Amino acid sequence: MLADPRQSRVVLLNLARGSVAGGAGAFAAQRDEGLALLPICRDILGVRSIAFGAHWPGLCAAEVAAAIESFESDALSPWHDPAFSAQLAEADAGIVFFGGGYLEEEVLVAALEGARRGYEVRLLADLAFARREADRQLVVNRLAHHGIVTTTIRQALFEWAAALDDRELMLRIQRLLS
Repeated sequence: MLADPRQSRVVLLNLARGSVAGGAGAFAAQRDEGLALLPICRDILGVRSIAFGAHWPGLCAAEVAAAIESFESDALSPWHDPAFSAQLAEADAGIVFFGGGYLEEEVLVAALEGARRGYEVRLLADLAFARREADRQLVVNRLAHHGIVTTTIRQALFEWAAALDDRELMLRIQRLLS
């Protein structure tokens, strides 16, 4: 099923944690490529990005930082933030795309809690850093068992454009990602 961008949110939890963990070089390049697409998500498709937890001053370009709304709540329990819950309810947002560090900790718990609360939850593999890479597949398998699909921000952009059934928009997204 295609995710409607009008009902979608990108939620990043403690993304800065991945930048200091061992072996983060490959993840940093992947993360930066994914983060650079967030302004497109916001400006072209209207998908808002929200960050909880460890902030990353200087971790990303100013344009990317401007595309991310920061919440001061604890990344271990974003669902307990009344402003976050109110924003989702007000926008009728029922699809949440999660990323952040560490995948096997707060990202896993937040994704499972979102599914328990009735949200359609997706994992952004390119924006989710595992403290222990050996645990990545275990987490992805566990999330899949609960109906949580793994994708990337690039795939989400195409999916959102397709959901709007706008050929020109799809071509525009395709050009931007080329």
